[in-house]
This record gives sequence, structure tokens and C-alpha cells, in this order.
Amino acid sequence: MNYGHITVPQAEVPVSREVDVLVIGGGAAGIAAAISAAEGGANTMIVEQRGYLGGMGTVALVPAFCPYTDKVKPIIRGLGLKLMERMKQACDPEYQEEYREQLDWVPIDPEVLKRVYDSAVLESGVTPLFHTFVYDVVRSSDGQTIEGVMIVNKSGRSFIRCRYIIDCTGDGDIAALAGVPFQKGDDDGELQPGSMCYLLANVDRPSFSRFLAETGDTGQLHRTVEQAILEGALPEGRKSISGLAWVSDHLVGVNFGHVFGVDGTKAEDLTRGAIEGRRTVLRQLEFFQRYVPGFEQAHLVASGEQLGIRETRRIQGDYTLTVDDFLAAHSFPDDIARNAYYIDIHLATSKSDMTFNHLPPGVSHGVPYRVMLPVGIRNLWVAGRSVSSDRAVQGSLRVMPNCFSMGQACGTAATLALQDNTDSRSISVPELQQRLLEQDVWLGENFVPGATAQDGERGSRSEE
Repeated sequence: MNYGHITVPQAEVPVSREVDVLVIGGGAAGIAAAISAAEGGANTMIVEQRGYLGGMGTVALVPAFCPYTDKVKPIIRGLGLKLMERMKQACDPEYQEEYREQLDWVPIDPEVLKRVYDSAVLESGVTPLFHTFVYDVVRSSDGQTIEGVMIVNKSGRSFIRCRYIIDCTGDGDIAALAGVPFQKGDDDGELQPGSMCYLLANVDRPSFSRFLAETGDTGQLHRTVEQAILEGALPEGRKSISGLAWVSDHLVGVNFGHVFGVDGTKAEDLTRGAIEGRRTVLRQLEFFQRYVPGFEQAHLVASGEQLGIRETRRIQGDYTLTVDDFLAAHSFPDDIARNAYYIDIHLATSKSDMTFNHLPPGVSHGVPYRVMLPVGIRNLWVAGRSVSSDRAVQGSLRVMPNCFSMGQACGTAATLALQDNTDSRSISVPELQQRLLEQDVWLGENFVPGATAQDGERGSRSEE
């Protein structure tokens, strides 16, 4: 409904900060971007609308990190791997013992992770600003440079001036405000559903494990879920539990079920999704208590502040990564990361099928620098699930380990641009790659910065 318009009086807005590198969004991509920029010598600020960092891993309680390996070796290294290992070391001794060698599907203790991220950004020299929302950008007269952003918080309205800016909002908010073209969803605009994740306490893992062993059901409880759907205890839809991530024998994170028709770029949809998601969690809790041994006394201790969002905008960049690139394990001369996570597109309705495409063990594809360069803007990078890709590849790139890698590359690129007083497209990509290698980023066996890689050459080999 259109309620008309109102004219807002012109006002002077104070400049609250001037920085070299401004990172918007405090999820995995933003954390890595800010740390790498600050460690490279840039005066760096990170702006986050919540009161803590972590994105989907803390805000939405996504229960586990997606794989860091290609099922043969770790391919996500650098800051992303260091931060996950740091979380492990901050957890209880029993947790450390169980997950010390694990790199794929490592359970997240969200409160520990919040503190780890706080410490990591502060130690690097980043200035964090929480409880703050960006509502507009200011561009240069030619429209090709972002001069800064308009923010609002409890202190009022103000302007942050910056030389370089990294959009890590996950939704491409800054790029969209700057007029960068984008796509959203499939050809009809249909988006993957969201999920309301949550933590259950007072559970009995040994009893649950005995149940799985005795019944032959899987950790995803296919048979039990199908039975509950048949008997009306669960709605039609997802036939298994995507994730039970055991933080301890009595505390488990859960990713189960979908909330459909939510556009994560619309506040009204996020509001409806949060309410519907909490109702869904209650129904699922009753399912666990009734159907799953070990969960009879389960207690809901927390649900996500918002739905976990899988898909919104994909910006138009200098290169669009395609499903053909993924399936052929293409490598690129400007690779800044590798990816082996499978294409994971969740059903758009309760009657739809899910799409999964896996690469063979030991195989990965390259992520080129150009997918993070939004067309038409000279001092902006985009990192995370809104980079330039087709919809299928977005279903693979969107997970936290990949976001760490892309964020680290953007933050490092920004320090190079600052050093050379140039823009995002004029930096030396071989120098960027060399710096990433020095930061323990893995770009393939025998990788040579700036060399032209043959398709699949580095991705198809499995040796270290």
C-alpha cells in the first residue's frame, strides 16, 4: 500500500569518523576483511547492525561451520581456519578433545565465538561500531567512487568518510545503494527458504546415539522424520535434519526445516519469518521430545535472532562465476581462493526438490578476484554470498569458510590500493596473490602468482 511521501528538511549531518577502509557487515566475510585490512596497515572500521560479530553463525545460530576441506586436504586456510581453531581452543576441554582434528562440520558454540571475534578484531587494530545501520551512501560527482556512508544509531545520524569500502552485508546492500546492478533469485525471483536454527539443552547424546545404532536410522533421522510427517507431527517438506551439531553431550545446535517466501532484503518478510520460524521451532521441539530418544527432556535455550538467510542479491561484477566453472573445476589467473563446497540449493516450496552437485574428493575450483568487483564503482569490493555468480554457484559460495576467504582477499586488496593510491581494478593481482600466500591462504599446488592456469589443472589434483 502506498501512503504517499513526505519531504524531509535538509540538514547538516556531522562527520563522525574518517577511515582508510570501511567494512560494512560483521559476518565471516566482514571479520576477515577488517582484520586483513588492519593488519596490512590501514586505519579500519567495521560497522555491524547487531551488538556482536559473527553473522549467521551467531545471529542466526547456524550450528556448524561448513567444510574447510575438499575431503582430502584443507583448502580454506588463512584467517578463516585460524579463527575456527581459535574458537576450538576457547571451548571446554571435552569439546577440544572431540573436535581437535575435525575441519568439516565443526559445531559452533555461539557465545564462545562472539568473544573470539571480539578479541581478534581488537587485537588487529580494527575499530568496531555495533548497533549501527547504514541507510545511504554518498558518491562522487561522477558516481564512480563512494565517499562514505550515512549511518544511524543511538547517537543519531552521522557520516563516515572513507577511502575504500568493503560490502560484507551478505545482501549486497552497499552495492545496491550505490546503484550496482544485481540479480535476485531465479528467473521468476523465487528465493531459497530460510531456516530458524536453535540450541537445545538437557539432551542425552549417548541415549540418542544408541537409538541410531539400534534402529539403523542416520544422524539426519530420515526414517524418524518421515514417520512424523506421515503421522502429522511435522509438516510436509524437509525429509531430514540438516544438522545436529553437538557442542556437548547435553547441548546441541539444530538446523531443521524451512520458512518459505522470505526475502531477506525486506524488513516485513524478516519480521514474518522470525515469528513463523519461532512457531516452527516449537513444533520441532515437540517432535524431538515425542519421537527421538535422548530428547525427551530437551529444553529450548535460544533461537536465532533472525532466520538464517541463504540467498538474496548477487551483484553484477567484472566476471560472473558460472556452474560450468564449478563443474569443470576451472582455475583463473586472478584466483584469490579455492572452493569445493557442493552446490546446495534448498527447495523453494514444500513440494520442490533440492539440488546438490558435488565435486570429486580432492577437486576444487578457483574464485577469481573479478567476482568481487562491482561494475561502475572504483573503490568498492563485495565479499560473501552476494559476489558475482550465477544462482547455482551462489548455492556453493555462500557458506562461512568461503566468506572468510573472500573477505581476507578484499581486505588485503584494499591495503594494496591504499599503498599505491589507486583503485580496486588497478592493484597488482600477482602482488595480492603473493600476499595471500604469505598469509597461509591456499591457492593450489605449485601455484605461481600471476600465472595463467589451465582449467582444472590445480583443482583436479589431490596431493599437498
